[in-house]
Amino acid sequence: MGNPKFVDNPAWRGNHIRRVGVIFSGGPAPGANAVISAVAVSFLDTGREVVGFMHGYEYLQDYDPVTNRLEKDVHYKEFRLPDVTGIRNSQGILIRTSRANPGKAIRNVRDLDDPEKTRKLRNIYYGLVDMKIDALVSIGGDDTLKTANYLYEFQKRLPEEAKRVHIIHLPKTIDNDYRGIDFTFGYFTAVDFLAKEISNLREDARATESYFVVESMGRKSGWLSYGTGIAGEANLILSVEDIDEDMVLEEKVIDEETGEERVERRLKVEALVDRITRLIIAREEHENKRFGVIVLAEGLAERFPEAYIRDVPKDPHGHLSIGKIDIGRLVAKMVAAEYTKRTGKKRKITGLQLGYESRCSKPHAFDVMLGSQLGIGGFRGLVEEGLDGHMVSVSGQLDLQYVPFHELVNPETLYTEIRFIERDSDFYRLARFLETRTDRMEN
Repeated sequence: MGNPKFVDNPAWRGNHIRRVGVIFSGGPAPGANAVISAVAVSFLDTGREVVGFMHGYEYLQDYDPVTNRLEKDVHYKEFRLPDVTGIRNSQGILIRTSRANPGKAIRNVRDLDDPEKTRKLRNIYYGLVDMKIDALVSIGGDDTLKTANYLYEFQKRLPEEAKRVHIIHLPKTIDNDYRGIDFTFGYFTAVDFLAKEISNLREDARATESYFVVESMGRKSGWLSYGTGIAGEANLILSVEDIDEDMVLEEKVIDEETGEERVERRLKVEALVDRITRLIIAREEHENKRFGVIVLAEGLAERFPEAYIRDVPKDPHGHLSIGKIDIGRLVAKMVAAEYTKRTGKKRKITGLQLGYESRCSKPHAFDVMLGSQLGIGGFRGLVEEGLDGHMVSVSGQLDLQYVPFHELVNPETLYTEIRFIERDSDFYRLARFLETRTDRMEN
């Protein structure tokens, strides 16, 4: 099956875009192939060429026209329609992924003028130009958005006559912590998958008269843990958004970059343990229930005192590998000890981690629809609208919107900002209403 004849519409502002690159970076998410398929089919249907780069920026960042060229079907694939049709509901990622971070050395806007710190960005740019790529569709989380913006800003500093590779970004994360869009593809599939796990654990806890303390993925914010806890009927959900003044302690730490001492507000772990222990005891005394499930957002680990996180490694984007702290097991052990101290009895309390199981689960219809619309938005933004340096978003009835990069990143640090759950939002109030509340028991 060949590709259709090239379509050149006079009303389109991006008719010069003939050959498009697609890249997927960061953690997997359900619905990834729906996005990739919709992007590729949109361009191929108008006779344009589509190149899928394998494993994120892993190979592109080290491109060299002499010593390290890209090999077809190894480092990239030139898509035909049969390659990208009939895969919207499939699991996994057609072009794979990685966490390669070509902008690791960049810490502020001034670094974009440093040839050494932008070396890998330059490698990517030359790789795209040498492969005659006119535009790049970036699919990924906030770190991938950050890289997309780096590439966009890097090209603004090139000579006026240099070729420009237009950049458009499609938001992806099961964490749903993105500014500029209400819900990201993969979030609801991940919530549903993990909620079923919570429901199973709840019945296990009921049968054995025990508790589970579950650490849920979600990185810095509580979106995934809240959705999972609400749908899975957890007895308590706690995330960084729940840290009150009585749960905070001030601690002196040394800045890794400057070596200067500063004071940080950290989570008082004893207060976290106290809140969970009080819930367990209250359920026994007022409801005669000796079982339950507590959901903790993994992002709480980043707020732990230095003694807990000092030796924890970081990923290529500089984020603490919080999964290695295993706060589910840590907190479960501490709660069990505190429960025994207060009651003189023992209660089995098991800690575990959930999250990875959901990232490549079969996507739900909504995530397939959302991902497909975002993919089509990549084509419409680049070709129909002629945009550069924008993120595709949706609202209402999947109506497409385009958000400029400068509205999503810090203008000085060029870092993206996390979207937390607002404590005065109805979503937050929903979680608080549905969980086990000790004030109800005491009235």
